[in-house]
Amino acid sequence: MQIKILGSGCKHCVALAENAQAAVAHLGRSDEVVKVTDMADIAKAGVMSTPGLAFDDQVVSTGRVLTAEEIAGLLRARN
Repeated sequence: MQIKILGSGCKHCVALAENAQAAVAHLGRSDEVVKVTDMADIAKAGVMSTPGLAFDDQVVSTGRVLTAEEIAGLLRARN
Protein backbone atom coordinates (compact mmCIF):
# COMPACT_ATOMS: atom_id res chain seq x y z
CA MET A 1 0.00 0.00 0.00
CA GLN A 2 1.12 3.53 -0.64
CA ILE A 3 0.57 6.00 2.18
CA LYS A 4 0.58 9.65 1.12
CA ILE A 5 1.17 12.63 3.35
CA LEU A 6 -0.42 15.62 1.64
CA GLY A 7 0.93 18.98 2.76
CA SER A 8 3.38 21.78 2.24
CA GLY A 9 6.09 20.32 4.44
CA CYS A 10 5.18 22.25 7.60
CA LYS A 11 5.92 20.84 11.05
CA HIS A 12 2.48 19.20 11.19
CA CYS A 13 3.08 17.45 7.87
CA VAL A 14 6.49 16.27 9.05
CA ALA A 15 4.97 14.97 12.30
CA LEU A 16 2.24 13.10 10.40
CA ALA A 17 4.85 11.51 8.13
CA GLU A 18 6.90 10.41 11.14
CA ASN A 19 3.81 8.96 12.80
CA ALA A 20 2.86 7.11 9.62
CA GLN A 21 6.34 5.61 9.37
CA ALA A 22 6.19 4.62 13.04
CA ALA A 23 2.80 2.94 12.52
CA VAL A 24 4.10 0.99 9.52
CA ALA A 25 7.17 -0.12 11.47
CA HIS A 26 5.10 -1.06 14.53
CA LEU A 27 2.83 -3.25 12.42
CA GLY A 28 5.80 -4.82 10.62
CA ARG A 29 4.48 -3.75 7.24
CA SER A 30 6.37 -2.64 4.16
CA ASP A 31 4.03 0.16 3.06
CA GLU A 32 5.62 3.07 1.22
CA VAL A 33 5.21 6.52 2.85
CA VAL A 34 5.30 9.30 0.25
CA LYS A 35 5.16 13.07 0.81
CA VAL A 36 3.11 15.10 -1.67
CA THR A 37 3.93 18.81 -1.47
CA ASP A 38 2.60 20.12 -4.78
CA MET A 39 -0.45 22.23 -3.93
CA ALA A 40 -2.18 21.39 -7.23
CA ASP A 41 -1.89 17.66 -6.46
CA ILE A 42 -3.10 18.22 -2.90
CA ALA A 43 -6.14 20.16 -4.12
CA LYS A 44 -6.81 17.54 -6.80
CA ALA A 45 -6.98 14.93 -4.03
CA GLY A 46 -9.68 17.04 -2.37
CA VAL A 47 -7.58 18.09 0.62
CA MET A 48 -8.38 21.66 1.62
CA SER A 49 -6.94 21.48 5.13
CA THR A 50 -3.46 20.04 5.56
CA PRO A 51 -1.97 17.76 6.53
CA GLY A 52 -3.85 15.07 4.68
CA LEU A 53 -3.38 11.33 4.89
CA ALA A 54 -4.30 8.98 2.06
CA PHE A 55 -4.07 5.23 1.60
CA ASP A 56 -3.74 4.20 -2.05
CA ASP A 57 -5.11 7.62 -3.14
CA GLN A 58 -8.13 7.43 -0.80
CA VAL A 59 -8.05 10.32 1.67
CA VAL A 60 -8.69 9.09 5.21
CA SER A 61 -7.87 12.20 7.25
CA THR A 62 -7.42 15.94 6.75
CA GLY A 63 -6.49 18.85 8.95
CA ARG A 64 -4.99 17.00 11.89
CA VAL A 65 -1.92 15.10 12.98
CA LEU A 66 -2.97 11.55 13.73
CA THR A 67 -0.92 9.62 16.26
CA ALA A 68 0.98 6.51 15.23
CA GLU A 69 -1.62 4.47 17.13
CA GLU A 70 -4.51 6.08 15.23
CA ILE A 71 -2.79 5.46 11.91
CA ALA A 72 -2.06 1.84 12.88
CA GLY A 73 -5.77 1.39 13.68
CA LEU A 74 -6.75 2.75 10.26
CA LEU A 75 -4.23 0.44 8.58
CA ARG A 76 -5.53 -2.57 10.49
CA ALA A 77 -9.10 -1.71 9.46
CA ARG A 78 -8.11 -1.68 5.79
CA ASN A 79 -6.96 -5.32 5.87
